[in-house]
Amino acid sequence: MKQFWNERFTSESYMYGEQPNVFYRDQLAYLQPGKLLLPGEGEGRNAVCAARNGWEVTAVDYSEAGKDKAMLLAQKYQTRLEKYLIEDLNHFTPTDASFNAVALIFLHMIPGERVSLHKKLIDSLLPGGVIILEAFSKNQLNYHSGGPRNKDMLYDIESLKEDFKLLKIEFIQEEIVFLEEGLHHHGEASVLRMVARKL
Repeated sequence: MKQFWNERFTSESYMYGEQPNVFYRDQLAYLQPGKLLLPGEGEGRNAVCAARNGWEVTAVDYSEAGKDKAMLLAQKYQTRLEKYLIEDLNHFTPTDASFNAVALIFLHMIPGERVSLHKKLIDSLLPGGVIILEAFSKNQLNYHSGGPRNKDMLYDIESLKEDFKLLKIEFIQEEIVFLEEGLHHHGEASVLRMVARKL
């Protein structure tokens, strides 16, 4: 998989566009800037948005090509990404109680790996910290606007509620939206959106 993402991100164009995910951008605007963790950040569109708005960003991905693109994007928008880690998320363990927010934007893993990561991310939040999530729902198999074709890697509300039962879920909803995020997220899509807070 690492080779797949390195090859995808080697393209000169940004596979998911240069602009941040809309739900993420809007939710971030409600929060006071602090420390933000972005697992599976890829080419940096969401990290650059946060950095431009005063957040101290830690981005994580295992694609070196993704990091290179992220650094170029930051330069283009006259900001800096101070911390972009090259790590496999299955082995990544963030420091406990360190982040004001974690954003999971179209991060799709097999169920066992997903549950393990989500637990570590809950632990990484400071009290009052927020998780912002947007991902493709299992109904995305009816659409052709992006995402894995493996149903096990897609999301449903029940499994998200179980994964994040230690948090206060402030918003969770499945929606049909029109994505305009570069070449690989384009068209009508079925997504799940969630905001959850650590008390």
